[in-house]
Amino acid sequence: MRRAWLAGVEIDSTLAGALAEYLRLLFRWNRRMNLTGLGPDDRGLDRLVVEPLVAVQQWPLGVRSFVDIGSGGGSPAVPLKLARPRLTLRMVESGTRKAGFLREVVRQLGLKDVIVDGCRYEELLTRQELLGTADVVTVRAVKIDGRALNGLQTLLKVGGELFLFRRVREDEAGNDVRRPLRMRGKYQLVESLKSQLVVLEKT
Repeated sequence: MRRAWLAGVEIDSTLAGALAEYLRLLFRWNRRMNLTGLGPDDRGLDRLVVEPLVAVQQWPLGVRSFVDIGSGGGSPAVPLKLARPRLTLRMVESGTRKAGFLREVVRQLGLKDVIVDGCRYEELLTRQELLGTADVVTVRAVKIDGRALNGLQTLLKVGGELFLFRRVREDEAGNDVRRPLRMRGKYQLVESLKSQLVVLEKT
């Protein structure tokens, strides 16, 4: 894919085919329901696919599982899973119709080790069996403040990381970092979108 290549990301034909199938499903369903406000143009493709492919380069070593909060139309979760198919993924989406779409993506793409939870992420924080189990938690398009950070970090193992997909001007994610989280770094995703990845580590 040309857009990935322009961002310095190389993908093989298998991944390119799977991403194309995901996008076909997304835009077909998007005509019936509001999954994403992004069209199939360069900016939309950068946001939906290229940002996750750039972010996966910051994946910590030894990752086995990740949780995506507010999965919506499936990005960044689905491209991340396609790029790292051996990982276990839990997608969390409170919208019933959007959760239905995510389950259809899992079925159509034949994704293994994927769970779609049709609930608000706060519900996960009450499930003792999930606390302290995730290697990575990814978040996009969800308001993040100190209270949210404190809740989300309980899903992480010690040494696990929060991946926050933000715009450069959205600096609230870096203002409320408190123990046991620490800032690991901020990394540019797509320059034209002024997007960045904020990575917080649980110590």
